[in-house]
Amino acid sequence: MVTKVFIVDDHYMVIEGIRSLLQNEKNIEWAGHASNAASCLAYLHQQQPDVILMDINLPDKSGIDLCKEVKEKYPSVFIIGLSTFNQLSFIQKMIDNGASGYVLKNATQQELMEAIETVATGKTYLSFEVSQTLRNTNNSTVVLTRREKEVLNLIAEGMTNNEIAKKLFISTTTVDTHRKNLLEKLNARNTAALIKLSIAQGHL
Repeated sequence: MVTKVFIVDDHYMVIEGIRSLLQNEKNIEWAGHASNAASCLAYLHQQQPDVILMDINLPDKSGIDLCKEVKEKYPSVFIIGLSTFNQLSFIQKMIDNGASGYVLKNATQQELMEAIETVATGKTYLSFEVSQTLRNTNNSTVVLTRREKEVLNLIAEGMTNNEIAKKLFISTTTVDTHRKNLLEKLNARNTAALIKLSIAQGHL
């Protein structure tokens, strides 16, 4: 599967650096780049890539706000936050606004490829250093995607997988995957434990 990758960053050297890391990868198609939020949105109006590598600091708008706007308009586009900032608040806000991953700008080629391949399949990817930050900040800190939070809330309301699928317009298989991910992330053995832990950690 070939993944079309687009980058939004206002530093030409970063764009060129990442392009050079990805250009010889046979499963990656370079879709282009934008140096600000406005040109990114203009590009997306014409065509959509599979994955966007999005800088958090942009000259005309925060990448965190742009991430939310892009996900609302183009929900099928996967976004990976790209930043020099390894801080919990930035990571959490990007994930909350729909990002599927978060990678630091010092990432290796292998890490970047792993991030792109992971989010392209609908999963979440956090680079090793970012994962460490989350663990070190608070051992009970678990990052949930926006969709996982929606599924979690509906589970808490007592809905079945079929009911959740209809409500969110997704397949029951996708709901089942989210449910399994939630159990794994919160280290819960069953639904009752999942809800109890979610309340204790502030997810509900």
